[in-house]
Amino acid sequence: MKLPNTSFLQCVVVTATLLALPIEIIAANAGADQSGDPGWPRERNQNGTRLLVYQPQVDDWKNFQELSWRMAISLTPKGGKEVLGVVEMKGNTLVDDMAKVVIISNPEVTGTYFPSLDQATKEKVDQLFKSFVPSTLNISLHRLIASMPKPENAPAGVKLNNDPPKIFVSYRPSILLAVDGEPALSEVPNTNLKFVVNTQWPLFFDEGSSTYYLAVGQQWLTASSLDGRWSPTKKLPPDMSKVAQDKQWSALKKIVPPPAKAGGVTPAVFYSDKPAEVTLFDGQPVYAQIPGTQLTYATNTDSVVFVFAPTQQFYYLTAGRWFSTSDLQDGPWTYATSDLPPDFARIPQSSPASAILASVPGTDEAKDAVLLAQVPTTMTVKPAEAAAKVKVEYGGEPKFEPIEGTSMSYATNTQDKVIKVGDVYYLCLQGVWFMSPNPKGPWTTCTSVPQEIYTIPPSSPVYNVTYVTQTSNPDGTVQSSYTAGYLGGFILGAATGAIIANGSGYWWPPYAYSGYYYPYAATYGYHYATPYYNSATGAYGWTNTAYGPYGSATYGSRSAAQAYNPYTGTYAQTRQGSSPNAQWGSSYVSRGNQSATMGHYSTANGTVAGASTSQGGKAAASSTKWGNSAAAKTASGNMYAGHDGNVYKNTGNGWQKYDNGSWNSVNKPQPNWQGAENNQQRSSAQSSQARSSTASSYNRSSEGSYNRSGESSYNRSGGGSSSEMQNMQREAQN
Repeated sequence: MKLPNTSFLQCVVVTATLLALPIEIIAANAGADQSGDPGWPRERNQNGTRLLVYQPQVDDWKNFQELSWRMAISLTPKGGKEVLGVVEMKGNTLVDDMAKVVIISNPEVTGTYFPSLDQATKEKVDQLFKSFVPSTLNISLHRLIASMPKPENAPAGVKLNNDPPKIFVSYRPSILLAVDGEPALSEVPNTNLKFVVNTQWPLFFDEGSSTYYLAVGQQWLTASSLDGRWSPTKKLPPDMSKVAQDKQWSALKKIVPPPAKAGGVTPAVFYSDKPAEVTLFDGQPVYAQIPGTQLTYATNTDSVVFVFAPTQQFYYLTAGRWFSTSDLQDGPWTYATSDLPPDFARIPQSSPASAILASVPGTDEAKDAVLLAQVPTTMTVKPAEAAAKVKVEYGGEPKFEPIEGTSMSYATNTQDKVIKVGDVYYLCLQGVWFMSPNPKGPWTTCTSVPQEIYTIPPSSPVYNVTYVTQTSNPDGTVQSSYTAGYLGGFILGAATGAIIANGSGYWWPPYAYSGYYYPYAATYGYHYATPYYNSATGAYGWTNTAYGPYGSATYGSRSAAQAYNPYTGTYAQTRQGSSPNAQWGSSYVSRGNQSATMGHYSTANGTVAGASTSQGGKAAASSTKWGNSAAAKTASGNMYAGHDGNVYKNTGNGWQKYDNGSWNSVNKPQPNWQGAENNQQRSSAQSSQARSSTASSYNRSSEGSYNRSGESSYNRSGGGSSSEMQNMQREAQN
């Protein structure tokens, strides 16, 4: 598939364009996060009146389209005294997945509560507040998810393949030479060399000597077979100089001929023609104890490795799945997500290991990730103009294979998702559906999608299109929506709760025939590089990463930002980072480290816990067994909008309720619920800090220890006796 250079801006209206609207209900304070959310509290002055609005608390997000919320406010009329109250509102929402922001349109005030005012004064204050409400406003998607009530029952999971991949373990520098199926060799023009298309490494085969040559960093390795012993070499076939002059291989110029003094240690090479993972330690494993648990975690690796002391069982997290073994070096490994020891859910927020809580069933972090995966990204498309821009390319004549368990079939020799239903061909291209009586087009934008398509099973390589829906609008446009499953983030059910898994776990041999190579999305081992080749156009790109415990080196004729994405048929930072709507009217691609599908959350400045103002204010939210709560911290304390219509604040020594124009202390809660509260130590606000189901969520500091991205913004203390106060069992003391 090729997209022409012509901009789609004229034919497509993308959700992200709404960011150009006047979206701020309050003038931005310092501390805005990357989503464009300026943080909380927010202040605005109008005709001498000062309005301060605190972090909203979500009551309901119906079908992720209509949001109902409440928030504490402080309103000081010109020349008057400060009035504190609670405002309830609702509005329609659109999600900009690229910016991780929710745009709320047509916000409507549904209720106001000012406990200290008489009715006549209240009506005047109501009107004064409403004069501040704009036509649109925005809030960080991660803030919103963190402050949402958590559903009692987890959504049904998908039947994924959770068989463990091949897991290599090494205590020295190593690389994973991953070849996607049988090696697919293609000739290098005007040479006696061939290169292996379906690997992330620059790998060549010299027919004259029947020898493979592999470029790794500043050196070359050679072997007589891919699974054989690899040795360093300074002698290359003469034709390699021609290869280095080809623009497709320009990155090789620095190492052809090989440098006289190649730097770096020669790595070990692990070969696999199926998805595999490498766990690399910097020497023998070093473990750190996690307080309050019987768990230790490895500190000298980028991989996520734990040991549970009572059983001496090792636990390894990859692609959102847990695997365990009693023998780290030799295995065997078994699937363990459903059988994690309870101590995993008890990992304290202060531990660097808490970054994995989003992948522990039953935690609030995991619940937030599941909620996030269900939030749709919506695009509005002008059908005729969009369809005119679409073209599907095949490796030869279109070839189709049946979809197991259905009467449908899918195209195998294209990177695009083309599905035959009856006599009609349906194309899901970057989050938008098209149809045609011919697999080559011309294409028409769909106004609806056959229900049969949504019966495609997870075992099919085109299963991800079942997460894309499409309907027509009265104005003639078409609305398309997709959720995380389209990008490869699937809900995985467990006995104790759902989590997000990356990839379906199934592996399909790539299409490789007569010079063409089209890969399918793989769950393991290929997240750091995905090659693509089309002999008809000569297009070939590859990136790869040398495994190291604290860093990596990337090589290739194509930068990491141009890697190919098998899920959506686009080029992006990684296969997990492609955003379809980037192709429908925008020049940017999704930030891979903020992909909702991977269980990643925003950075410290992009979380509820990390948001701050120039006055030292912070915002926080949490979920407890009693429901949902949130607070915004100012220099003088916290403000919280209670369901009972009262305003609460934290003084640093406890909670107070605003009543009849003054603050009154609220008694501490009784012990009968304190014990239960102690079991609810996982706050969803802190879960919005850098959570990851991959090793990339760990950052190695200069001292050699691991730190989470961001820091906790509050400690837990204080309390109240009312049921409303039981929703506020954490303290904002920082």
